[in-house]
Amino acid sequence: MSKQFLFFTIGLASILGSLYPVMLAAQNKASISYFSRSPRLINVMTTYRGARVHRPRYYYTIDLPNGIGKPLKKITINQRQGFEEIDYYPQDTIAFQGTPHHRENPITIEESTWDKQTETMTIIFEPPVSPGTRFTVGLKAKRNPDHGGIYLFGVTAFPPGNNPRELYLGTGRLHFYGSGDGDFD
Repeated sequence: MSKQFLFFTIGLASILGSLYPVMLAAQNKASISYFSRSPRLINVMTTYRGARVHRPRYYYTIDLPNGIGKPLKKITINQRQGFEEIDYYPQDTIAFQGTPHHRENPITIEESTWDKQTETMTIIFEPPVSPGTRFTVGLKAKRNPDHGGIYLFGVTAFPPGNNPRELYLGTGRLHFYGSGDGDFD
């Protein structure tokens, strides 16, 4: 009887041991938060396109379709191309429903930070922005670059949750003109 019990115990332990990774993977997958459809980066624009203009605002308009599954908790905006680094006033970041030319209700920003080392603005919303919303984030730059040129900014979205999966929305483009006087050439 003790040999049978020993074989039963070893068999049960090996079955449970082989199921453990499957159960752990299912548990981890359940804690992942992700969008079922992609939010969309609609437009990027600035209030002033001249070089060296002080305190311009850069607007990023994002559409959250109804079928995305989760609200949007956070976005990051990262400078990917451009001759000069652009610095920001994170405390002056704004967000609102609609577009820069058709503003609607304000959206509450819990936190806005500028990481100079990675050239990334991070904007966290509280409450998260609901699906079915078109909204705009306005970043306040310290000034436009000294010289004209094309600057590219990557925009990434995050749903709420402990283990959110980021989704890259695309690249926004700003084209600055001039050679240092703030006027158009």
